This record gives sequence, C-alpha cells and structure tokens, in this order.
Amino acid sequence: MTKRNKIIYWIATLWLALGMTSTGIVQLLNMKEETAFITQLGYPEYFLIILGVWKILGVVAILIPKLQLLKEWAYAGFFFAMSGALFSHFASNSAPAEFFGSSLLLVLTIISWYFRPAERKIMLAHS
Repeated sequence: MTKRNKIIYWIATLWLALGMTSTGIVQLLNMKEETAFITQLGYPEYFLIILGVWKILGVVAILIPKLQLLKEWAYAGFFFAMSGALFSHFASNSAPAEFFGSSLLLVLTIISWYFRPAERKIMLAHS
C-alpha cells in the first residue's frame, strides 16, 4: 500500500468514524429535533436507538485491528444505512440540504472501504 493510499484511508476512516459516532450519539439521546426528523421520514421513534447503537458498534469494528469479517459487515451496514437514508430523503421530498450528511457519510464509507490496508481486508484462500 502506498503512503498516499494509507493517508487517504485514514483521513476518510477518521472522518467516517467521527460522523457515525456523532450522529449515533445524537440518535441515542433521542432529542426532539431528531425524533421529529425520523418520524418525518416515516420511521418509528425507536428506530433512532437501533441506528445509534449499530453506528457506534460499527465504528468500533472498523477502528480496531483484526476481525476483518466484522469490518466487512460494518462497512456493509454503513453503506445500507446511508443509502437507505438517501432514499428516505428522496421518498419524503426532503429539502436538498438534507441529503448532504447521508451523502458525505456514504462517500466516506466507500473511500474508507476501498483504500483499507491489506491487513484490514478478508484474505480469501485460493485452492
């Protein structure tokens, strides 16, 4: 892995971790604004707790060493959550500004996953 790729990976991963942790905490706090926002998108309030817990666990999974399969699941979860958020905004006619956070976290997820070092990837055995 080149030094440039390692820098790209860590910048994207740290920003992704910060974004997922901060939004996860906000969702766990179940603030009035967040509750109104999630119900406006058509989801029940308890969905905030589910999202918040899984985001924080996903951040732990992508930051700790080893456990490559768990990292793959975390990246997949982030991808599904953020692409689902984008679709939810689209389906509920959200203002264009509402798409920014989900779009940014989706792009960071893809960049972090793509540039992850070999020791953070699943190595498939060849027969």
